[in-house]
Amino acid sequence: MSNLLSWIFEKLKQREIKKKSEIISQIFSSKKLAELEKVIGCSIKNKSYYIQALTHRSFLEENNDYDISNERLEFLGDSVLSLSVAEYLFDEFPDKDEGFLTKVRAKLVNKMTLAEAAEKIKLVRFILISNNVKNTFLPGAKTILSDGLEALIGAIYLDNGLKEAREFIERILIEPNTKEGVYLIDENFKSQLLEYAQANRLDNPSYIVVSEEGPQHNRTFTIKVMIGDVEYGIGKGKNKKSAEQNAAHSALVKIDSLNN
Repeated sequence: MSNLLSWIFEKLKQREIKKKSEIISQIFSSKKLAELEKVIGCSIKNKSYYIQALTHRSFLEENNDYDISNERLEFLGDSVLSLSVAEYLFDEFPDKDEGFLTKVRAKLVNKMTLAEAAEKIKLVRFILISNNVKNTFLPGAKTILSDGLEALIGAIYLDNGLKEAREFIERILIEPNTKEGVYLIDENFKSQLLEYAQANRLDNPSYIVVSEEGPQHNRTFTIKVMIGDVEYGIGKGKNKKSAEQNAAHSALVKIDSLNN
C-alpha cells in the first residue's frame, strides 16, 4: 500500500513539474529569451531562474499555477550587486577612505539609480505583473524596476557565475554612472545639513510635516526643516523622505546665500 501511495505521489509531483514547465515555456518564447540574452550579454542555461527573477508577486494573484515571485532572487542579487560595486570602488579608488567608498556605493546601488538603469535596458518588456498593476504602473514603477533588476542580477549569478554578473553590473550600472563623475555628487542633503549644524555647534535639524495633500495612492507631502527655533527651508515630495531631502536642499541654498 505504501509503495502504491509513493508511486501516486511521485506521478502527481511529476505532473505538477511538467505543468509548471509548460507554463514557463508559454510565458517566455524562444524569441523572447533570445532578446533577454542580448540584454544580459550572456547565454541562458536555466531559463527558470529568469522567469522567477522577472515575476512580480502581483502576477501570482492571477496565475496560481506559478507560485514563486522574484523576492528571493532580489535578496540574492542585492548582495551580488553590493559586492561587485564595493570591489570595483576598492580597486578604482585605492587612496580613498571607508567613508568615501560607502557613500559612493550607496549612490550607485540606490533604488533610483537601479530604476534608471532598468529603464535604459527596457527591462519592463520582460517583467511579469498583474493587470491591476499594469493599469497603475507609473506610480510604483521605480520600485518594481529596481527590484526586478536586482533579481535579474541574482539569476545571472546562479546561471552563469559571479564573473558574468559583475560584467553585467559594470556595463549597465557602473560604467554609465561613472563616465561623467555624477556618482561622486553627494545628493544626501539631509546628511550635508546635519554636518553643517554639527560643525557650527547648532541644534540638529528637525523635520516637521506641514501638510499632506492628494489621494492615498498619490500623496504630496510638504515638510519644513528647523534648526532650533529657526525655519531653514521647506520642501515637497511624493513621500516624506523625498520631501525632507528637498527641505534640506532648500536650507543649504539659503545658508549658501547668507554666507556669500
